[in-house]
Amino acid sequence: MVFVFYGYSFYMDMKESRPIGIFDSGVGGLTVWKEIINILPNESIIYCADSKNCPYGPKSEEEIINLSIKNVEFLLSKNCKIIVVACNTATAAAIDILREKYKTPFIGMEPAVKPAALKTKTGHIGILATQGTFNGRLFKETSRKYAENIEMNIQIGAGLVELVENLKSDSIEAENLLKKYINPMIKDNVDQIVLGCTHYPFFYNKIKKMVGEKVSVINPSIAVAKHTKNQIVSNKLRADKKNVYYEFYTTGDIETVKKIVKKISNKKAISYYSSTCEK
Repeated sequence: MVFVFYGYSFYMDMKESRPIGIFDSGVGGLTVWKEIINILPNESIIYCADSKNCPYGPKSEEEIINLSIKNVEFLLSKNCKIIVVACNTATAAAIDILREKYKTPFIGMEPAVKPAALKTKTGHIGILATQGTFNGRLFKETSRKYAENIEMNIQIGAGLVELVENLKSDSIEAENLLKKYINPMIKDNVDQIVLGCTHYPFFYNKIKKMVGEKVSVINPSIAVAKHTKNQIVSNKLRADKKNVYYEFYTTGDIETVKKIVKKISNKKAISYYSSTCEK
């Protein structure tokens, strides 16, 4: 905005008060929300959890694209200025289409193959993700570019998302299922394990206990939060710290969202809504 007074022009640095939008197939994207509020404390955020249709991993690409568009339309109806696709599967299937369809900036997820490949000393890395993520262009291109000479132990984490959605990430059932996926990686001498689904950081402590200090467990949510900040700054979308708020919408059980949010954050000005995540 430009103001002219007595022949002089003054440029005012306008603050962008619209919220950031985040969506996921369920509550997994709350791991991304947690990192974003830490690095962008002045930003308001609206979160959409499509738990009714969770998990996205086994669904067809067409289904995932349609669900992603529905979630985006909902967030745009809430006047979101930038949207974080906090779901690896949705990113793999829909991010290119979303960027073509809407002018709003999008931030996507992808398994952190690059840092794992660059950091490995054994030449063996483990990737724990959904089938949809492994089928996606981003995973294939990143693997081909950065891990051509790296041995990758790929594990499809079937059942893990459902455990998180049902508040069972700390259960014996979760521990036994994790052993099924992590033990082959340990036997394969991996020294880097990538958590390729936003639900999986809820198992971070259990996985870390299984693999010990010699194996790094990579949570891509941290890098995504940093990228979100960079996009906010470069697009001149920064907000001030006045009236920061957080809204959570879900197609599933709102009590599940409440319990997880309260577990991972002590932030105030939080509102919860049961919603179809539709306009």
